[in-house]
Amino acid sequence: MKTKKVLHIITISFVIKHFFGNQFNYLTSKTGNRYYLACTPSEELALWQNDYDYYQVPIEITRSISPFKDIIAIYQLIKFIKKEKVDVVVAHTPKGGLVGMIAAFACNKHNRIYFRHGIAYETSKGLKRTLLKNIERISGYLATKVVNVSKGVESFAIKDELNPLHKNLILKKGTCNGIDAKERFNPGKYSEKDVNQLRSSLGITPEDFVIGYVGRLVHDKGIDELLEAWQKLRINHNVKLLLVGPFEDKDSVSDLTKKRILSDPKVIFTDYVPDSALYFRLMNVFVLATYREGFPTVSLEASSMELPVIITRATGCEEAIIENETGIFVKNNAESIENAINKYFLDDSLCEKHGTLGREFVLEYFEQSIIWDTIHNELGY
Repeated sequence: MKTKKVLHIITISFVIKHFFGNQFNYLTSKTGNRYYLACTPSEELALWQNDYDYYQVPIEITRSISPFKDIIAIYQLIKFIKKEKVDVVVAHTPKGGLVGMIAAFACNKHNRIYFRHGIAYETSKGLKRTLLKNIERISGYLATKVVNVSKGVESFAIKDELNPLHKNLILKKGTCNGIDAKERFNPGKYSEKDVNQLRSSLGITPEDFVIGYVGRLVHDKGIDELLEAWQKLRINHNVKLLLVGPFEDKDSVSDLTKKRILSDPKVIFTDYVPDSALYFRLMNVFVLATYREGFPTVSLEASSMELPVIITRATGCEEAIIENETGIFVKNNAESIENAINKYFLDDSLCEKHGTLGREFVLEYFEQSIIWDTIHNELGY
């Protein structure tokens, strides 16, 4: 079988571990293919290419709309595709999809794949919503296959006619890359010594019931509602709130929420951490009160670490848990979040049961090698 040259296109190197991880290493050993990664130049893009087995293609691809820079990026991608005789072009996220699919179409490549990681315009309004929707339609029209990371995203795409139906594909039950459930997100891989050291450094005691969250601290993730629920929980119970992730200016949380996080001694705010895996071991329950997702991979990470998951029914989230078996669905309001947390706080056996079943759920459907084999079999690279 002829080996292929596969070009992936993203906008920022931050997503490399999440979108790919060791995917290229695995697929290279299986196929002998060569994988290239086009992305805005960064230290990580260059540093990680040996670890993750790709060849870097440093091209500035902005996340925001920038006509002049976008034209330059498309031109540079076209030059690279032709020079290297790339066989497959795979583009990710709205902006990567736009420039990537235009370049691949211009080069008459017959294998053009767009990964739709979410619906970027879902919570937008007016002109911005119209613009983002049309970008999705262009990418969907030019692609030969569209990988929707969840049934929720696919349903949204069908409703808004973002691409012809025959192009749609979901990898098993969803996600773009699966979860490293056997190593990185395996609770058994971390020693009690390491867990206790981290717990002590953050001022958490073994007696504390820890409510956890991992991700960007922004409004769309339901942080405002979580902190509102927290105000009652902190008074009535021996609990602590562990927030692992940075604040962001775009879609920022309210000033009151930020003040509560930074001033409350019972709230542990870590800011950005390079690897969140060990932090899950400190939690008793994981909460994601999100308004929109593509597929909430972080909830699978929590389940894989044997935590019960409290999550909303936002786009992309319905497949992330098995209701009342691995977690609980809530509404985007403080009362609903508080009630769900109380349910786990008052029932240790339920916490343990949902956590155990959650890990089994991830191992059966989302372990990364299952998704990688599906990529190879369904997408042909």
